[in-house]
Amino acid sequence: QVQLVESGGGLVQAGGSMRLSCAASRRTFARNAMGWFRQAPGKEREFVALITRDFGSTYYADSVNGRFTISRDNAKNTVYLQMNNLKPEDTAVYYCAAGLAATIKERSYDYWGQGTQVTVSS
Repeated sequence: QVQLVESGGGLVQAGGSMRLSCAASRRTFARNAMGWFRQAPGKEREFVALITRDFGSTYYADSVNGRFTISRDNAKNTVYLQMNNLKPEDTAVYYCAAGLAATIKERSYDYWGQGTQVTVSS
């Protein structure tokens, strides 16, 4: 019943910008915090950003802080990740996730999307 669908990935030049979207059901959005994670080839999945359910508080990984912005549109049941000043090291598959607990731990999230590829060329 819970499906998260990411979109917006693709190829971008270093220094450029890209916005990812994650669409969820109304019930999923109402019950859960939302987060973004990413996984580069040969590496473990890592936390990127999160936004809480009730107050919209945000938290970012040090590697993206100041460059990325997470937001949510309750009317559209969608969470966004605005990525600015992209670097080659940002290249990864990006996943959106939903969970009751807003933490940086992957295991805190119950539902995951299929991922969208982001490639940043130098």
